[in-house]
Amino acid sequence: MSKDILVAIAFFSANGHTEALAHAVARGASENGAKVTYVPVSDYEDTDWDALEAADAIVFGSPTYMGGVAAPFKFFMDASATVWYKQGWINKIAGGFSVSGSMSGDRHNVFLQMAAFAAQHGMIWVSLGMPPGNNYSFGSDEDLNRLGVYYGAAAQANMDQGPEVAPPQSDRDTAFAYGARIAKATRRWVEGGENHPSQRKSPLHCGLKPRFL
Repeated sequence: MSKDILVAIAFFSANGHTEALAHAVARGASENGAKVTYVPVSDYEDTDWDALEAADAIVFGSPTYMGGVAAPFKFFMDASATVWYKQGWINKIAGGFSVSGSMSGDRHNVFLQMAAFAAQHGMIWVSLGMPPGNNYSFGSDEDLNRLGVYYGAAAQANMDQGPEVAPPQSDRDTAFAYGARIAKATRRWVEGGENHPSQRKSPLHCGLKPRFL
């Protein structure tokens, strides 16, 4: 019998647009055999750290604010130092998604932040794995990966529209496909490494407590 694959989606959403993308990622993962847990990360005490520890994969989500992750998400990243000292997320699958108001919004910085964050934790980053859309004369905004992003699932939401409309369906479908890819990659990783523990304590940090500078 196949092992249950647990995917946690750790995200911050101020106005619902990023949450809408989180739901699309979750549907893609769940329809491909994963059990999905939503983990909002608005502050330290309300974050379900146990769910993140139990997960085989963590997908990070944040809106793009001023060319970077939102401040509450950055707080979550910094607060995870206590997990880092225990190497609690090492060898978990990781991925990310982001929503911006502009077509670009310098969101590549968000994905670089997330990928570096995952690398700090010793996680395995999964890219979108999809060619760009809407870059030919016969393309359209209805194409998958219409924004041509490779790191993860990217979306654009018009600033005068609510989350019931924006991001558009093509971005949600792209996020759905990304969730499916995350689930499949996680299953391959977990089932292919059953004899190798996904968690270990680094000898460099045994007995030490984090100290913030």
